[in-house]
Amino acid sequence: MGLDRKLAARASQQEGHVTDLNRRLVLAERPLGMVDERTVRIEETAVPTPGPGEALARVRYLSIDPTIRTWMDDAPGYLPPIAIGEVIRSGGIAEVIHSDSDRYTPGELLFGMTGWQDYVIANEAFQSLPAGISPTVALGLFGITGMTAYFGLTDVGRVKEGDVVVVSGAAGATGSTVGQIAKLKGAGKVVGIAGGPQKCAWVVEELGFDAAIDYKAGDLPARLRQACPDGIDLYFDNVGGEILDACLAQLAMRGRVVLCGAIASYNDRGELRGPANYRSLIIRRGRMQGFIILDYLDRFPQAQAEMAGWLASGQIKSAEHIVDGLEHSPDALNLLFTGGNTGKVIVRV
Repeated sequence: MGLDRKLAARASQQEGHVTDLNRRLVLAERPLGMVDERTVRIEETAVPTPGPGEALARVRYLSIDPTIRTWMDDAPGYLPPIAIGEVIRSGGIAEVIHSDSDRYTPGELLFGMTGWQDYVIANEAFQSLPAGISPTVALGLFGITGMTAYFGLTDVGRVKEGDVVVVSGAAGATGSTVGQIAKLKGAGKVVGIAGGPQKCAWVVEELGFDAAIDYKAGDLPARLRQACPDGIDLYFDNVGGEILDACLAQLAMRGRVVLCGAIASYNDRGELRGPANYRSLIIRRGRMQGFIILDYLDRFPQAQAEMAGWLASGQIKSAEHIVDGLEHSPDALNLLFTGGNTGKVIVRV
């Protein structure tokens, strides 16, 4: 993208030091489909000065999530759209450089809404990372991604022992975690839907899924019937579109559908259409429910403690797809829509 050369030429930061400029990626115009060089522009501003009770922090890692793309549209959502000229909204990990707060000390790593920029002012909304926790794991398994998988599966989907669980986007950040948790919670069979034979092999051989279906290979409905002959008890949907339709058609009696994301439609500019097979919910006495992870913030410590135990014992794996350079943040976001990633996409600033 055009930002590559602009940012690389202007990147004068040195590790652990504050420069006189803060590089910011701001929304230049609302995207029509995929994010491109017209969507985001580079700005250089003075490094912000912390006020009383605040700290100046250097952004080290950015969490790249599909919801960032929805925030770029001028459409209602659970958070307001990013305004034209505003820094692209994003969670991230930042290191405290200077502190005027009793809460934070220089060198400490914090999690919060950093945005796509070099420096951020950390206030009480930022949380300190526990000692010994990798920043990338903090953004993945212990962050919004892992919590979305955990509560979507356990609270919304009410996974139970013996369930046949299907998850779309199985090689992505949330989907790969959903499948692993489902196995740990006693699911009878976990089937992932992913794009390409390599990703399908990865979720089975590395993550322990029982089977995987390559949606790019064609005839997804037939492949679902073969993999789940008695129907799907719990479908965790990260994609929407035709894959949601196919899974609805194969729903078991009293099956549940968890609506986590609809990545297949985030770049669409035409009129959005609902699922064609929604009547399966009537016939199968099924339930389909959406959720927003912000509703579970007060319960994060409970889930994080259980996830930490699984990680320490090797029962769950953390997979990250690292992209280097603030200038590559737009390209990293596009990976989520082209299927170019395996695991959690993180930008190392």
